Amino acid sequence: MPPPVHVLFDDLASPKASGTRSWLYLLDDERSPTVIESQRPHRLVWSSLWLKRPEDRIVLDLAPHVAGGSALGFTLLAAGDPLDQALTGHIRKRINQLLYADLRYIYGQ
Repeated sequence: MPPPVHVLFDDLASPKASGTRSWLYLLDDERSPTVIESQRPHRLVWSSLWLKRPEDRIVLDLAPHVAGGSALGFTLLAAGDPLDQALTGHIRKRINQLLYADLRYIYGQ
């Protein structure tokens, strides 16, 4: 991701902030995440985005990238009923869209 870690962290900590860097566009079956845990500027844990899976968590890990900017990775911590392959694919695709397309777009990429 293009920005430094502290800027990326702030945008992930407040994804629905208004203005030029608003980027979190939710689907009908989604809700805004709440930051459950924060270790500025390297780690955030979001609550679930999905109304039907309220106990899931999304761990966001940030680090400076050797070429400049930031490296961003995520881990889904699924709770409750096991995820079937179709749901796993949907969730992975959706998180990828939000982070590596919608968020990246606000930085001009």
